[in-house]
Amino acid sequence: MKRTKILVVGAGPVGAIAAYRLALAGLEVALVEADAFPREDMRASTLHPPTLSMLNELGLLQTLDAQGLRAPVYNYRNRRTGNVLAFDMAEIADMTPYPYRLQCEQFKVTRLITPLLEKLPNAQMLFQRRLINFTQDDEGVTAHFETPFDIETWRADYMIGADGANSIVRKWLQIPFEGFTYPEKFLTLSTDHPLENEIPNLATVNYVADPDEWCVILKVPTFWRVLVPVPDESSDEQILSEDNKTAIFSRLIGPEKAPSVRTAHRTIYRVHQRVAERYRQGRVMLAGDAAHLNNPLGGFGMNSGVHDAWNVTGKLIEIYKDGGDADALLDRYERQRRTVMLEFVQAQTIKNKQTMESATGDVTAMEQELSGLLADTEARRAYLKKQAMLSSLEREAAIP
Repeated sequence: MKRTKILVVGAGPVGAIAAYRLALAGLEVALVEADAFPREDMRASTLHPPTLSMLNELGLLQTLDAQGLRAPVYNYRNRRTGNVLAFDMAEIADMTPYPYRLQCEQFKVTRLITPLLEKLPNAQMLFQRRLINFTQDDEGVTAHFETPFDIETWRADYMIGADGANSIVRKWLQIPFEGFTYPEKFLTLSTDHPLENEIPNLATVNYVADPDEWCVILKVPTFWRVLVPVPDESSDEQILSEDNKTAIFSRLIGPEKAPSVRTAHRTIYRVHQRVAERYRQGRVMLAGDAAHLNNPLGGFGMNSGVHDAWNVTGKLIEIYKDGGDADALLDRYERQRRTVMLEFVQAQTIKNKQTMESATGDVTAMEQELSGLLADTEARRAYLKKQAMLSSLEREAAIP
């Protein structure tokens, strides 16, 4: 039987950051991943100011900053009228040292951390280990993992389940995952076509409202990424087809130029709004997509998962280093992060999607609301603070 203090299951950005922070604090940790290497997941790509502060504390920000794009300005666009409403995060530079979003794909975070973790004497990075099952008692957790050649048994004081939307950890704990799945599918197209030359006033991040086909257009260092909803009844083959790609870009940049657009990635995925009934059961905690899912509008998903990791690792460090009350601290982790998820992330992402779908005619609810924010300094700063996820962490800290 192999032993460690803390097992982290799932080496996405949430699990990787959790394991790395624990290891830097001097705790024994093993990060266990079912895949053979960090997968190139293109879905999440926005890092918000509080997340940048956390990455800076871990000594990772300088490297990621060089691999990403700073996006201080994001636009809301009305596809029907062509009107553009711009919000500049430079306005909240007095609230954060990082008044911008960093556009940096999530796999870059994992690929940066995992080799650093392997170099630490108190940490282990273990690929090709699929969690089969686990049990827990008053003193720890015993987990069994399938490897390419045998079954490995691990014993740890605590375990963090950061193993994604289909979390085996959550399923073994039999924790309900309440919420709903959107009826439409979502399609992401990545292209190096210079959309900035085709669409006027294009920012690095653009939310384009339209009742028929809203979309998100954002830039990462190598590509423009376009996210659109697609009908549920369409087959995956039809959605991923060249004809559909050309039709989507025809509506964006015109039918003459659309056929020449080449895509590097075409990805279909389902989008959910779900929150686990509990984030903690005994010595096992859930974090990231294992604990909650939300639509991508606003870029809150990965960031809120990182904030879970920061909170729970802070509690574990306090337990080990300062003799903190484990039950009280881990219960507080659940209260803090689950409350923030329900009150802020779920509510705001649902509202963001409704805003994107609302544009009709020449005067829209979206334009009226956002124009009002732009005209009101106090309300605008509060909105920027909320969208930057600074407000959610203030709320978290206030929860006893």
